[in-house]
Amino acid sequence: RENGSGSQPGEGDRRTVCISSQVGCAMGCVFCASGIDGVVRNLTTGEILEQLLRLQQLLPVGERISHIVVMGMGEPLANLDRLLPALATAQDPDGLGISQRRITVSTVGLPQAIDRLAEQNPGYHLAVSLHAADDSLRTRLVPINKTTGLAAVMAAADRYWEASGRRLTFEYVLLGSVNDSPEDAQRLARLLGRRAALVNVIPYNTVAGLPWREPTRGSQERFLEVLRVAGVNVQVRRRKGARIDAACGQLRRLAAES
Repeated sequence: RENGSGSQPGEGDRRTVCISSQVGCAMGCVFCASGIDGVVRNLTTGEILEQLLRLQQLLPVGERISHIVVMGMGEPLANLDRLLPALATAQDPDGLGISQRRITVSTVGLPQAIDRLAEQNPGYHLAVSLHAADDSLRTRLVPINKTTGLAAVMAAADRYWEASGRRLTFEYVLLGSVNDSPEDAQRLARLLGRRAALVNVIPYNTVAGLPWREPTRGSQERFLEVLRVAGVNVQVRRRKGARIDAACGQLRRLAAES
């Protein structure tokens, strides 16, 4: 398959779908399956929309997609020229009629692209994938950080907040014995400071062939406690799709054997 998408049953009437923006990914996050083979190509506007239409068809009669998260395969901000028209169609009353306030765009942190999104459409919710609170560790886990640096990423996120007025979300994948210590949590709390932000903690979903492992329950609880004591608004992402290798960080391009 060339793209990855999925629906996430919600609570009540909430029906969230996760869609992809590229085939593969060029960001090279070392723990993520999507970047193992690099980026093959951008998805077209039509292909991005097709994911939404097909997922809508899978819902029971009478139910509709309520929220979109662009957190599937690829770096969304590296394909803005095709993504933004697709999301505009999704918002259109003659399309899916989904409010932009119910659409989240994720990014590994590309400062210039964040600024462009702020200029063109600051109504979307922005989620920045951090995974570490210091440049040394983040560059090890997220190689693009060597080019951007945390300070520039955080400054761009702040500018987006100023343009949108919407609370920022920071994603943090917990890797066992790598970035899950109380000291790591303290560094994260200091980095966030007094920002009006939510931290989404995501326990690592294992990927075949990669050396990383899940955090222990104890290390996860200690990490969360440090953040809460520091006054950080934090939640743990519910794990969905791991049974079929479709959870966060597990999406990748597969070639069918003939």
